[in-house]
Amino acid sequence: MGFPWRMCVIVAGLALVTLGEPGAASASTMGEDGLHKEDWFALTFKDVGEDIKAAKESNKRLVLVFEQRGCIYCAKMHETLLTDPEVSDFIKANFIVVQYNLFGDEEVVDIDGEVLTEKTAARKWGVVFTPTLLFMPEMAPEEGSASSVAVATMPGAFGKWTFLNMFRWVQEKGYDGEEHFQKYHARVIAELRAAGKLVD
Repeated sequence: MGFPWRMCVIVAGLALVTLGEPGAASASTMGEDGLHKEDWFALTFKDVGEDIKAAKESNKRLVLVFEQRGCIYCAKMHETLLTDPEVSDFIKANFIVVQYNLFGDEEVVDIDGEVLTEKTAARKWGVVFTPTLLFMPEMAPEEGSASSVAVATMPGAFGKWTFLNMFRWVQEKGYDGEEHFQKYHARVIAELRAAGKLVD
């Protein structure tokens, strides 16, 4: 599901994690839950506050990604975007990614301490499209929900540069500055064209 080529909105742990090192991207595998799996996605207890802290301790940022079984746009993200080393290497170097199942039953602890399941967390956080990526703040707040404290939200699947530039914009803390993501993205695309790195 999702609107594949349209940017919709910019919204405002335990850390035993399994993360790959930057390098050649590998193909994803299919889990028993029907979701594509990357071997560098983090495996945590899905305690959002703790995961934000764990990411900070690793000098990284936390991203929550919601997916669902049979989602063709999730498949596109894994098979086209995350197999591109330029994309995957940047994400692995700067972010911890935790996968959520839109209709899953695994326990989730929200920032405000509320215990949920993946599917009730999705409802609480207003997640209706897959994939949806929620970019968490650098520091774990003491109150609020994951959706209310997210520094950016990316609903749907996008092309390489929109996808990668969102991660770069968050990593550069563009949300704290005056340059809106859309203007940042347009500037980067213009720079790539001028350098001959992007051909229409």
